[in-house]
Amino acid sequence: MLNKAMIIGRLGREPELKYTQSGMPVTTLNIATDESYLDRDGNRVEKTEWHRVSVFQRAAENCAQYLSKGSLVYVEGRIQTRKWQDQQGQDRYSTDIVANTVRFLDKKGDRNSDDFAPQPAPKPKHNQEPMEDYGSPFPSEASDMDDTPF
Repeated sequence: MLNKAMIIGRLGREPELKYTQSGMPVTTLNIATDESYLDRDGNRVEKTEWHRVSVFQRAAENCAQYLSKGSLVYVEGRIQTRKWQDQQGQDRYSTDIVANTVRFLDKKGDRNSDDFAPQPAPKPKHNQEPMEDYGSPFPSEASDMDDTPF
């Protein structure tokens, strides 16, 4: 089975850092993604989706420290639905993304930039093997073809 979510969007409010009873940091991010399309009459229609994202451990503290409303982020994780009861005893449901990767795509204070500048990839941990090099993704570079027509 596969349960994976990947989004790129902007924070709609400041990150909310809390701690569990055991002391584990948890940050909640509210992220907006948007799309636009033309309707039958040729009018541009904007559509925004809001995503609630939960981030745990050290990543939660980093998000709370370095992100703010308007920050552009890439989030990868799994979708989780929780059931809870409101004050009237009615069952309510909440669908969140539980993040395992959060990449900051802009610098703090640089909210108006259109640049897509992802952070450098994290260094591999000591117990991880380095990624294998499969060579160039372009056939002309792999075969030393200098006269490729494109």
